Amino acid sequence: MTTVVPGTQKQAPSSGLTVAVLAFAGIVVALMQTLVIPLIPQLPTLLHASPSNTSWAITATLLAGAVATPVFGGLGDMFGKRRILVLCLGLLVVGSVVCALSDSLTPMIVGRALQGAAAGVIPLGISIMRDELPAEKLGSAIGLMSSSLGVGGALGLPSAALLAEHIGWHVLFWVSAGLGAVVAVLVVAVVPESPLRSGGRFDVLGAVGLSAGLVCLLLPISKGGDWGWTSGTVLGLFAAAVVILLLWGRWELRSPRPLVDLRITVGRRVLLTNLASVMAGFSMFAMSLVLPQVLGMPKATGYGLGQSLLVIGLCMAPGGLVMMAISPFAARLSAARGPKVSLMAGALVIAIGYGLGVVLIGAVWQIIVFTCVISAGVGIAYAAMPALIMSAVPASETGAANGLNALMRSIGTSTSSAVISVVLADMVTRFGPVELPSLSGFRVAMLIGCGAALAAFLIAAFIPGRRDAGNLAPVAADAAARAR
Repeated sequence: MTTVVPGTQKQAPSSGLTVAVLAFAGIVVALMQTLVIPLIPQLPTLLHASPSNTSWAITATLLAGAVATPVFGGLGDMFGKRRILVLCLGLLVVGSVVCALSDSLTPMIVGRALQGAAAGVIPLGISIMRDELPAEKLGSAIGLMSSSLGVGGALGLPSAALLAEHIGWHVLFWVSAGLGAVVAVLVVAVVPESPLRSGGRFDVLGAVGLSAGLVCLLLPISKGGDWGWTSGTVLGLFAAAVVILLLWGRWELRSPRPLVDLRITVGRRVLLTNLASVMAGFSMFAMSLVLPQVLGMPKATGYGLGQSLLVIGLCMAPGGLVMMAISPFAARLSAARGPKVSLMAGALVIAIGYGLGVVLIGAVWQIIVFTCVISAGVGIAYAAMPALIMSAVPASETGAANGLNALMRSIGTSTSSAVISVVLADMVTRFGPVELPSLSGFRVAMLIGCGAALAAFLIAAFIPGRRDAGNLAPVAADAAARAR
C-alpha cells in the first residue's frame, strides 16, 4: 500500500537542474565501471597476483551491481529513493578510497565490490524522475538518464588510459571518489525526495535469497571459461541457482510485502520487456568486447589496426556522445508511437549496426561509423525500457521494477561476455608464438550480436501496446490527489 510521507514535498528546484544532476550521477557511475579496463593487462603485476585471480576485480563489480540493483530499488520504494541513491554514492566513494589505498588483490576486490553496489544509481534516478517530473518532460529525461551509461563509458576509457599512463593508476580511484562525493552533495542539495512510500517491512529473506541465487547464476557465467563449463563447480552453481531462485520465487509469492512483486513482473508487458532487455544487454556488450581487440591488435595480422589504448578509447567515445544526442529523438518517438515501437526501432538499428560491422572492419573510420550506429540503437532501446516498465507497474513499485529491469540487462551483458569470449577463444589464428582471435571469430561475434538484437526486436513485437509514454502520470499529482 502506498503512503504519503508528510513534510517530504518541498519546493523543488527546476526540473532541468534535477535531471542534470541525476544524469551526472549516472555518468559518474559509468565512469567508475570503466576505470579499471586500462589496467587489466597490468593488474597481475600491480597487485602481485595471477591473471585468473585479478579477474575478480571485474567479477566482483559485476556481482555486486547485479545483487544491489534490485535490493536498493526495493529499499528506495520503502524509505525514499533519494536517500538510497545517496547511500549508493556513499558506497562508491568508500569503495574508490579502498581501491586507491590498495596495493594487493584482496582490498582491490573489496573496493570494487563496493563500487559495483553503486549500479543502483541509474534505475533509482529514473524512478525519481517519474516521481518528480511533469509528464511532458519525462520521456526526454529518461532517455538522457539511460544514455548516461554510454556517455560515462565513452568518456571513462580514454580518460582512464591518459591518467594511468601519465600520472599513476591510484589516481583513477581518487578521481572516482572525488566525483562521487561531489555528486552526493549535489543530489542532497538539488534533488527532491518523493513523498511516496510503499510501506511495510523490508523483505530480508527475499533479499538474501535473491542475492544468493544471482551469485550462483552469474558467478559461473563470468568464470566458466576459467573453471571449465562442464566442471563440477560450474554445474553445481547453476543447479544451486535454479533451486534457490525457485524457492525465492515461492517465498516472494507468499510474502505480504515481497522484495519483488512477481505477480506484476510476470505480467506480459513487464515480462516481455525484461526478456527483451536481456537480449538488448547481450547485444550492447558484444560491441565492447570485440571492437577494442580489433583496434588494438597488431597490424601485422592483416586485420588488426594497431592502435594504442588511448586511441582505442577515443574511437569508442563518439558512440557515447551519439547515445546522448539521440535521447531527445528517442523521447519524441516514444511520445508519438509508444515505447514499444521505440524498443523495436532501437533493436533494429543495433542489428543494422552489427551487420555493417561484419563488412566495415578494415579501417578506424569504418569502426567509428558502425559503432555510432550501434550506439544510436542502444540509446533508443535503453530509453524505451524504463518507460515500458513504469507504464505497467504502480507508482510505489517503480524503484524495484526498474532495478529488476537493470538486473535483466546485467544478466544479458554477463552472458554476452561469456559467449563472445568462448567464440573468440575457439576461433583463433597463430601469430608468432601466440594465438589471437581470427577475423572470422570477430565477424561471428558480431553476427551473434546482430542475432541478439533481432531477438530483442521479435520479443518486443509481442509486448502489448495498450499504453504509451503519455500514460506515465507524475507521482506528485498522484500524491496530491491522495492527500486531499
